[in-house]
Amino acid sequence: MGADAVVAGHIALDILPDMSALTAEQVIGAGKVYEIGRISYSTGGAVSNTGLALHRLGVAVSLQAVVGADWVGRAIIDYVRGFGERLGEHIRIVPAAASPYTVVIEPRNHDRTLLTHTGVYSDYGADSIDYDLLDRCKLFHLGYPTLLPRLFAAEGAEFLRLLQKVKARCPAISIDMSLPPPDSASGRANWSALLRRCLPLVDIFLPSIEEIMVMLRRDDLQRWRGRLLDKLTGDYLAALADELLTMGVGIAGFKLGERGLYLRASADHGRLAFLSAFGGSAQDWAGAQVWQPAFAVQVAGTTGAGDAAYAGLLAALLRGMDAADCARWACAVAACNIEAADATTGVRSWDETAARLQAGWATRA
Repeated sequence: MGADAVVAGHIALDILPDMSALTAEQVIGAGKVYEIGRISYSTGGAVSNTGLALHRLGVAVSLQAVVGADWVGRAIIDYVRGFGERLGEHIRIVPAAASPYTVVIEPRNHDRTLLTHTGVYSDYGADSIDYDLLDRCKLFHLGYPTLLPRLFAAEGAEFLRLLQKVKARCPAISIDMSLPPPDSASGRANWSALLRRCLPLVDIFLPSIEEIMVMLRRDDLQRWRGRLLDKLTGDYLAALADELLTMGVGIAGFKLGERGLYLRASADHGRLAFLSAFGGSAQDWAGAQVWQPAFAVQVAGTTGAGDAAYAGLLAALLRGMDAADCARWACAVAACNIEAADATTGVRSWDETAARLQAGWATRA
């Protein structure tokens, strides 16, 4: 039996030391020893975070990834199999390669810092995908080309080749990003040129607001540093989304953290024809614009919140829902996610999440 969704791209082992007793100043202080809490482990990256969230939401999903032949790779596969034995069957082990991992630094009352090692993904390209798995799927989701050097090199030439091969097999493609560090090869890549080249083949594109501003509005991001969410307006988001729609994507949106989620769709019914694969309606979506507030929860950790939001939107999309409902589900699944410290265990089933929504779940101001 085929999967409705294939999630491919980056996976890693997340290592999460409990630093809730430390301030940010203590974390960066030199020459001292501080007592911290227990360490926890989970898988991270889009294949794990979005893929496992989709699985928990009842979507038939296949996970495609690569790991090295080391204990980190074995730990990644074992962790994924804990959610379902078959979920690990398409994670390929590459001999003599190092597995990717991320150390999550999250002191008290401070946003997290991620220390990541790319490992085997330094050579990830169009030939890393098993295209035979796509023949009966409705949606292909690729996570974190920002961490895949071959995909963002040469203004996305290899990325375009991958998308063309996927599009020949699968009706819809969605892409998620991670934040490119400014002083890295990813941060120096020509993302504007890459997006213009690749977005005509991408149907759903939902980066975080910080990610897309690094790519297209870096001057504004630097000017508003520390005040970004306070500076955003509906007009600003609409203009930024319109730029992405003009580049060719069908549905554009931005994950806004505590400000929720913004979603905008093309007005071209033909560009939204892929929605029919999900039982959705291009007429219902055409020209849609939604700004959904975040739901009120007690935050335990923000790791994987953006990936969970994407999973919520895709799960709703695969059920044929309209833009407003997809945005609600994105924020609902993200809210469940941040009630746990790691990237995966906070996400609840579709029915449990629906019950919270139906009970009149309050949103943030």
